[in-house]
Amino acid sequence: MTAVDHEMLVAQLDRLKLTAIRDQLDTLLDEAARSEMTLREALAFLVTREIARRDERRISMAGKIAQFPFVRELDGFDFDAQPSLDQRQFRELATCRWIAHGDTVLFLGPPGTGKTHLAVALGREAIRQNHSVQFVTAATLVAMLAKAHDNGSLEKQLTTLSRPKLLIIDELGYLSFEANAAHLFFQLVSRRYERGSILITSNRSVGEWGSVFGDPVVATAILDRLLHHSTVITIRGDSYRLREKRRSGLLQKAGTTLETNETAKQ
Repeated sequence: MTAVDHEMLVAQLDRLKLTAIRDQLDTLLDEAARSEMTLREALAFLVTREIARRDERRISMAGKIAQFPFVRELDGFDFDAQPSLDQRQFRELATCRWIAHGDTVLFLGPPGTGKTHLAVALGREAIRQNHSVQFVTAATLVAMLAKAHDNGSLEKQLTTLSRPKLLIIDELGYLSFEANAAHLFFQLVSRRYERGSILITSNRSVGEWGSVFGDPVVATAILDRLLHHSTVITIRGDSYRLREKRRSGLLQKAGTTLETNETAKQ
């Protein structure tokens, strides 16, 4: 059998764009030989490595397009610290069936309880399953819609925001909406209704959204669409950030300092 020229093989792999196999060729072949793989097993082994590299690159690129603020995974979430949450429910959400159906998920709870962590983690799971994702804070979203409305490009902006299979809107409720902004938000929700999924995190209960949107009627119309096919998860518990400060004694020290200062003033 004619000996295979290494450089020619590398060039052929490059031509076929099998870059993972190309970059690790000697290592992969040595591992296959040590394991005494059959030709069929070796081929499956090489193809698996190539697919893994491509998936890794795809997920990385899609994550950048999604504009996640950080990388978070469900495995990294401390469910023991939030006993109000059911891990089985999140394993079900991680299947992304709700995204395929165009449903809504709401994470409600006080600041620091892990809402954004969970939202990003589910967004990354969606990307792994080939769903397009866009992450945006509520404040940024409202600013985008208002700017588009003012310069006459609202329809284009709504179309752009309707394309991702999953739209994650973070931190709804921290800032109240102006009346016009609430109507713009309603248009976006209506455009995506039963077509694309929305995941919203909020520090306010849905009963308070009337004050958030500045218009109870518009808030009711928005909730009517969001809650029609939805999963609402309320997170109860302490802030992770405050919990760590308590463990380190910082909050207690701060409280002692304040008490000392107040005593000195008296």
